[in-house]
Amino acid sequence: MQITVIGAGAWGTALAIAASRQPANRVVLHARDAAQAQALQQRRNERYLPGIELPAALSIASGPLDALLRSARAEDLFIIATPMAGLRSSLLALQGVPASVAWLCKGFEVGTGLMPHEVQAQVAPQLRAGALNGPSFAQEVARTQPTALVAASPHASVRDALVKAFHGGALRVYANEDIVGVEVGGAVKNVLAIATGLCDGLDLGLNARAALITRGLAEMTRLGVALGAKPETFMGLSGLGDLVLTATGDLSRNRKVGLLLAQGMSLQQAVTSLGHVAEGVYSARTVWQRAQSLGVDMPITEAVVALLDGRLQAREAVQVLMGRGPRGEAV
Repeated sequence: MQITVIGAGAWGTALAIAASRQPANRVVLHARDAAQAQALQQRRNERYLPGIELPAALSIASGPLDALLRSARAEDLFIIATPMAGLRSSLLALQGVPASVAWLCKGFEVGTGLMPHEVQAQVAPQLRAGALNGPSFAQEVARTQPTALVAASPHASVRDALVKAFHGGALRVYANEDIVGVEVGGAVKNVLAIATGLCDGLDLGLNARAALITRGLAEMTRLGVALGAKPETFMGLSGLGDLVLTATGDLSRNRKVGLLLAQGMSLQQAVTSLGHVAEGVYSARTVWQRAQSLGVDMPITEAVVALLDGRLQAREAVQVLMGRGPRGEAV
């Protein structure tokens, strides 16, 4: 199998490293420009994964994708490792390939409110495609620390290709047909991680953190079911698993945003200090708008949007959530 990873950020590079460890794979990491590709030829990606060696078996490419697309076979795999904002253009570039295609980005597209599989259905419906999600920090995957992921697609051939490409060693890959549930979990957990970072930054305590994560999971499930997902998906790796990791892990960029806002930073200062994309900042409003259109109650997400918009200060957001009236837990 030839695996082409488009996008040499932290997560794309980490998965390219992981795939290169499988002897049967031929892996190409495609950087967006020649300067980045040249830096990667030094067998390091110091900007995104400092201190980690790139395997000798990993090939580096840049420039137009034409040559890679012309040689693509049905048994090959393309991985789109761009932020959500780059998914649409990447799918357009790949729309004619016979290979399986999967994306790593999590969120709802700003402007359209579409999930990744909905973008694909709109611009490249003929592709056999899916998503690779789950609780995973790029640094840990690159360092061969144990990780479990979910290969989600309505196409069995795509699920099988993702399992074949990445399952082995320190990586376990589980197949799941419920791409809606997997994508909703991947999108909403980033928003909830901002809220949990805020909670911890304000030193509200472990009780508050547990309550926030649990009620956040309820919000995520409500939205997912309204969009057609299976409720049990949210008790799996791409729901509960990814939420716990992103909300509590110190490597989480979205959690870091919440921590910095609690310290009194402006949103612009917090985002600038990260140096990397925190998808929850860009997708929070779109998640909230999609929920509103479906009549789904998401009070934590609503408070995060108000906080990011500057309509609420950190402690005011907490007061709004704690001041809500009583209700049954299943509501």
